[in-house]
Amino acid sequence: MTEVEYRTEPIAGFEDATTATIALNRPDELNAMSWDMIRAFDAAVTQVDADRSVRTVFVTGTGRAFSAGGDLKGYLELQRDAQRFPEFVTDLHVAFGRLRKLRVPAVALVNGVTAAGGLELLLNCDFAIAAESARIGDGHLNFGQMGGGGVLTLLARMIGIARASELVMTGALLDARTAAEWGLVSRVVPDDELAQEGMRLAAHIAGKSPLAMANAKDVMNTIWAQNLSVDSGLRVELDRNALYCLTSEDAPEGLQAFSEKRAPRFTGR
Repeated sequence: MTEVEYRTEPIAGFEDATTATIALNRPDELNAMSWDMIRAFDAAVTQVDADRSVRTVFVTGTGRAFSAGGDLKGYLELQRDAQRFPEFVTDLHVAFGRLRKLRVPAVALVNGVTAAGGLELLLNCDFAIAAESARIGDGHLNFGQMGGGGVLTLLARMIGIARASELVMTGALLDARTAAEWGLVSRVVPDDELAQEGMRLAAHIAGKSPLAMANAKDVMNTIWAQNLSVDSGLRVELDRNALYCLTSEDAPEGLQAFSEKRAPRFTGR
């Protein structure tokens, strides 16, 4: 059994447009993250990056967990190695961080328990949709660990320092509705509708210019990650807007399609 499953499927109504799904696949271990899993995850992200038909990538877990975090049993040995343990965490940073750099939206479909490294994976997606049964928190401190894969940096930026501190310091798991109220996930759907909701979302995204989508995502993530001032952010946005609108084929095609009252034919150029 592979520790990460990768699959693509067509988006109904859109020629040559697909979704990709990266599914953590250690269900008996609640998708605990081993080093092999992180390497396989990174390889799956590479496949997404190379496939120009992909318009959305979903990140999820098999079984009853999104991911309960790191492989704590494996850490018994790994944390004794002063060279290999930092290398493992670095590989995790790189693999997860690539999601925000992809040209397409990376959406977490949170299907169950999500803790520690699982939360860090969620935080590196552009946004998340949660099933009603999902439970989301940090949990590192519950087992004498501390966050190292991004939660201590990203969580406060997502939900504010007070709520982030509470979640980290208590080790509590939020129910899905509370996670939505706190801004960790965008919406909550019944468990049996999670995959369908993802495909509905993918259809909305597939109708947009993939080049405009890539540029908009990059600008938003750059401003967010660098915590730019309003003036600096507006400058980044202005410059990229001018570059896209003045040099792309998709920008005039969108205007022409609107004028002719037809569906646009975007090429991503």
